[in-house]
Amino acid sequence: MRRPDDCSLTPGQLAIIRREAERALREAGALGVFPTPVEQIMSVANVEEVREDLLSPGLLEKIRAGAEKAGGLLKRALSKVMGLFHASAGLVYLDQSLIEVKKRFVRLHESAHGFLPWQRPLYAVVEDCDKSLDPDAADLFDREANVFASEVLFQLDAFRDMAESRTFEVWTPVRLAKQFNASIYASIRQYVSKNRRACAVVVLDMPGLIEGDGFRANLRRVVQSPAFTETFGHDMWNTPYYTPADEIGRLIPLGKRKSSGKRNMVLVDRNGVRHECIAESFTQRHQVFVLVHSVKTLTTTLFLISA
Repeated sequence: MRRPDDCSLTPGQLAIIRREAERALREAGALGVFPTPVEQIMSVANVEEVREDLLSPGLLEKIRAGAEKAGGLLKRALSKVMGLFHASAGLVYLDQSLIEVKKRFVRLHESAHGFLPWQRPLYAVVEDCDKSLDPDAADLFDREANVFASEVLFQLDAFRDMAESRTFEVWTPVRLAKQFNASIYASIRQYVSKNRRACAVVVLDMPGLIEGDGFRANLRRVVQSPAFTETFGHDMWNTPYYTPADEIGRLIPLGKRKSSGKRNMVLVDRNGVRHECIAESFTQRHQVFVLVHSVKTLTTTLFLISA
């Protein structure tokens, strides 16, 4: 099922979080340092990571019991706990089974709880799971922490500026992910959400074999650039899944292929006007990304930038 996007902060809320992220980077001496030195961000947030696995037998229950005994508020996770911030002690705990790029993001998310001055006093203990770490987290508290983590990880607009100096294609964020030590998903999302061009990325589950259809790939999320939304609106992608009979479905790499290569596509905007577009895909083990962009706005934007 498609999930909404994105971290729905108002422009005013976003400006505040960006200022706090810049303050953290400057105080840590990390502005312009790639990849972002997460340990220095944690230091200025006055938090320290405990290397014991959060999921060690009895540890989580012990932390919860201590918070309740002290009379502090406990923000519980809705599913398996991936990270925890113990506010009064200034300690961060992680699920040590997470891959390293995920750990980096979770550390920054927990650091946000400690660094943002209006957040730290609210809870004695904050538990975070996949729902609170997701871009469409329902809780404002978590959405603020997610945006802070993303802004610090991608050095505000540094990722966007680097990407704009390179060829517009799905491989650009894939390659930049290594430089920023970020996940491919987070990098592609950053690439599209801050892009000045009219582009979108369709995120799909890995295809599953279905008799009659060949395969189906469920739609997980669509991320659109502001220019894409302005032209095409929010209702372009209203199909719950794609098959080989669909334009998007035909772009899904099968077998050992990582990408479909670039292909032409036509999209109709909210006024019924047809736009020539180019689409290409990239896949990793857990999901498929289909990047779509309008040819007209791509060339126009590049001209304006070069001018």
